[in-house]
Amino acid sequence: MPLPSLGRSKSGRHRPPQQEVAEGDLAPEVDTDDELTSYLAALAPETADTETTAGGTSFGTAQVYQLRLTLMDNEQLKELAAERQTSPQALATEWVMQRLQWEARQRGF
Repeated sequence: MPLPSLGRSKSGRHRPPQQEVAEGDLAPEVDTDDELTSYLAALAPETADTETTAGGTSFGTAQVYQLRLTLMDNEQLKELAAERQTSPQALATEWVMQRLQWEARQRGF
C-alpha cells in the first residue's frame, strides 16, 4: 500500500508554480541581502569582548563546559533540582563551584 503524499503533488513540489503577475502588480524590488546585512550589523555588539555562547566555548570571561550524564543520573539531577526549585543546570553549576571551593581549601589556596 503506497504512503500518502503529505501535501506534495506528483511532481514532488510542495507548492504549485507561481502564476504570472501583471507588471503593475509587482512590489518595488528590495535588496533583501543589503537590508538583512545592515539590520544584523545594527544588532551586532560594538565591542569584541561581548558575552556569547557561539561556538559553545565562552561566555564573556567564563568558560562553557558540556556535562554528559547517563539517563538515570540525568533524571536524578532533574528530580533534585525540582525539589530545590531550581534548574538542573543551576544545581550542577552550584555543585561544581562548591567542589572547587572545597578543593581550593584542601590545597591551602
